[in-house]
Amino acid sequence: MNTATATTPRPLTAHDLRELPEGPPYYQLIEGDLYMSPTPNLTHQRVVRNLLWLIHAHFQKHPVGEVVPAPSEVELSDLNVYEPDLYVVLNTRKSIFTPRGVTGAPDLVVEVLSLGTAKYDKGIKRQVYARCGVKELWLVDTDTREISAFHLQTSADKPAGVYAGKQKLTSPLLPGFKLALAEVFEK
Repeated sequence: MNTATATTPRPLTAHDLRELPEGPPYYQLIEGDLYMSPTPNLTHQRVVRNLLWLIHAHFQKHPVGEVVPAPSEVELSDLNVYEPDLYVVLNTRKSIFTPRGVTGAPDLVVEVLSLGTAKYDKGIKRQVYARCGVKELWLVDTDTREISAFHLQTSADKPAGVYAGKQKLTSPLLPGFKLALAEVFEK
C-alpha cells in the first residue's frame, strides 16, 4: 500500500529566479509563480522608447530621479520579482538600486499593456505594486491610446485619471512634468 502524501509545490522565490539562465527569454515571478515575458510588438516598443525619452528629458532639466527601462529587475518581495517596462526611482530613495535593478518599490512604475501580459498588469501586479509601496502606476493602452494613472497609496482600484487625446498627464512625483499623450503614441 502506497502511503505517499500529496504535496503542493512550494512557491518559487527570488533566489530560484536568479538560478535561471540569463535571458532572453525574461521571466517574472508573480506571487511565487514563474511567467515568461513574451516578446513585445513594435508598437509597444515605440511607446516604451517615447516614454523613456520624455521622462529622461525631464530629468535632464529637473534631476530628481532616474528612469530605468526593461529588462531590469524589480524585487518587491521574495515571491514577486517583476520586469516593468519602465520604472522611476527618486533621488531620495536611490539606495534601493542594486546591480540587477532595485530591491524595494520604485516610486513610479509604467506598464505598457500587451496581449499576453495585460491581465497580470491590470490585476495581480497592480495589487502587489500597491501592497509593496509603489506610489504611482501608469497603465498604457496602445489600442485605445490612453494612460490610466493610479495613485496606489490612495486607491489601487480606481485610477486618479485616465488621459487620452490632447490631454497632458502630470504626476505629483515629477514636479513640472507634463506628458503630452500625442508624443507618447507617435511613431
